[in-house]
Amino acid sequence: MSLSGAAAVGSSRNLRRAVEFGKTHVVRPKGKHQATIVWLHGLGDNGSSWSQILETLPLPNIKWICPTAPSQPISLFGGFPSTAWFDVVDLTENGPDDVEGLDVAAAHVANLLANEPADSVGGFSMGAGTSLYSATCFALGKYGNGNPYPINLSAVIGLSGWLPCAKTLTGKLEEEQIKNRAASLPILVCHGKGDDVVPFKFGEKSSQALLSHGFKKTTFKAYGALGHYTIPQETEDVCAWLTSTLGLEG
Repeated sequence: MSLSGAAAVGSSRNLRRAVEFGKTHVVRPKGKHQATIVWLHGLGDNGSSWSQILETLPLPNIKWICPTAPSQPISLFGGFPSTAWFDVVDLTENGPDDVEGLDVAAAHVANLLANEPADSVGGFSMGAGTSLYSATCFALGKYGNGNPYPINLSAVIGLSGWLPCAKTLTGKLEEEQIKNRAASLPILVCHGKGDDVVPFKFGEKSSQALLSHGFKKTTFKAYGALGHYTIPQETEDVCAWLTSTLGLEG
């Protein structure tokens, strides 16, 4: 099912100028609605392609919300516009993070989940980056710009992606309440060793960074020759992890 029209940023209006999101595609649960997951596509993609994949998964109790990112100039492409959750200057470990764009994307996810049960977020590539960034916002209780993060997250998934702003987390997760939120959040990070777009080490180091900053329920899964795409083994692992983590009925 597709919800047409450009989405408003809502509570993220204070974060940045308004941006035009594309169509949001919704996969309704075939059984009892137990959980809702916002799933974020990668750079240059759209919500439709992932909704078609997610619809085939044996998870009848999940409602999937698949938004489409706004089209914006991408520095990595010399300013050429593409659907993207945030700007990317270069894919290196020391590359700058577009905190402003990440905040807008994370706020859009929070808006979509505002009235949903068992709020979770996941994504692929850049979508994974936004999802993992949302995990840190949840733990900290605020976005990068200091505005309060409004929802509770039940689970986070990142496929073939990376953790933005990892280098800025040091010293920020010391308060007891923040520590407890980080320690209680289940996170699944998956990455292929043959990924030639987002290198395997990005996923591996991201999971290590999460664990070292107190996200104790982080699970990392590596896949031999997997490139920058998904395979049945990975989706089966995601389904098993979600079923166990969210206590889903069969």
